[in-house]
Amino acid sequence: MALTAPMDRKTIENIVRQIVLQQAGGNGRPAAFRPNLVVSISARHVHLTDEHVEILFGPGHRLTPMKDLYQEGAYAAEETVMVVGPRRRMLPTVRVLGPTRSHSQVELAFTDSISLGLDAPVRHSGDIQGSPGCVLVGPKGVVELKQGVIRAARHVHMHLRDAEYYGVKTGDMMKLRVVSPQCSVTFDELRVRAEPTTKLEVHLDTDEGNACNMDQAIEIELLKSETGACSC
Repeated sequence: MALTAPMDRKTIENIVRQIVLQQAGGNGRPAAFRPNLVVSISARHVHLTDEHVEILFGPGHRLTPMKDLYQEGAYAAEETVMVVGPRRRMLPTVRVLGPTRSHSQVELAFTDSISLGLDAPVRHSGDIQGSPGCVLVGPKGVVELKQGVIRAARHVHMHLRDAEYYGVKTGDMMKLRVVSPQCSVTFDELRVRAEPTTKLEVHLDTDEGNACNMDQAIEIELLKSETGACSC
């Protein structure tokens, strides 16, 4: 009987490596990276500074997290405020999102801004220069914002790995194709925000979510825009 010579450690490691690779992706190749696309409908909300939190809810008050949002560290707070526009038009209970920021900002959908009697411009978060203001009313005080009411421009957060997959970078524009019964829509001009700690997530407002019947969507696809980089 012929005896087979024992295999050395390196040969055994190579065999094990090939088996693992085959199980991961087939044909001896690792599994291809596929982004996990999430689309979130962002309802009207308010971002506050620490100072404004204390004015609205009392000295020493800190926001109380109620529900974690998809992005790490972001949350919906227990606190709400009344947002008052011209001629005493108001939205009575608008949710505050945390953590606090360096400036206070109100983000609305188009129908919300109409309801308040405000001509809120479409802006990306933080771009509030020249936007209209409003009055915020809390249980302990009132804050008058001279500016800061915007209609949040649709955008897509993504990890750097996702950006590489789609061939885009921060500031580039993408499209979101939503297929749903009798309401299929393609949204243009989604601005990319790529960072090393964020997860892939598209933000639409409530008007946009209703327009495409997002709850009944059967297919969602994120596409690189032919227009390239954002000029804004």
